[in-house]
Amino acid sequence: MGQPHFIIFANEKGGTGKSTTAVHTAIALAATGHRVAALDHESRQRTMTRYLENRDATMRRLDVALPHARSEVLEATDEPALEAAIARLSADADVIVVDTPGRDDPLARAAILKADTLVTPMNDSFVDLDLIGQVHPENFKVTKPSFYAELIWNSRTARAKATGKSVDWVVLRNRLQHIDSHNLRRVGAALDELARRVGFRVIPGLGERVIYRELFPKGLTLLDLAQLGEVGIGHITARQELREMIAGLGIPAPGEEPAEPVAAAG
Repeated sequence: MGQPHFIIFANEKGGTGKSTTAVHTAIALAATGHRVAALDHESRQRTMTRYLENRDATMRRLDVALPHARSEVLEATDEPALEAAIARLSADADVIVVDTPGRDDPLARAAILKADTLVTPMNDSFVDLDLIGQVHPENFKVTKPSFYAELIWNSRTARAKATGKSVDWVVLRNRLQHIDSHNLRRVGAALDELARRVGFRVIPGLGERVIYRELFPKGLTLLDLAQLGEVGIGHITARQELREMIAGLGIPAPGEEPAEPVAAAG
């Protein structure tokens, strides 16, 4: 088999729903026929790993087969350990989803260099936007990209030189509120401006819903409605959000060539 498609979830800020989104992405891709492996860089919190372990337990308890992903925790903190884990997971996977920790460290940077699709989830606020770019306090226009945007720029450049491959950088607007507001529009306008300057795509992620927190103990996702019991209109709407997010990521089907990513601005 060829090289797996690497989807790297990375954001130095915590509380953006990164691990939850990574798990939902892995399971959604498994449900569409991908062979998915998951690598958890957070050896202490292990949110993605615990989610998938809960899913295993639910399958055993209910005696059902659900779409799943093989997973591994990166216990060591050196790059050879990262390469060894990737080699093991690549043996039977066409997609590898990597959940990096919410901090800047050498392993997170090494993982970013592997990305075919780099996903940066962010809450819909200027606090999270500050990670990518700074805005003027009065007119909310972008004044300059941030250190993190420069880090990603350098990583993409290094990968292109080393492999000749581009990186599709996707900024995921997570925990979107379901009502319109001035803040929502201002953040959106600033993101659109940054996207043109820095070279990423912006897509909607998962909304602010209690159901995402309630799914964790059973390891279920919104694609598992048959196991959720009573299902309301909110569940159906949330499932559609998930499907639209996965479609927006544009991960190629097994055997397909990926589309050409958005080119970074000069």
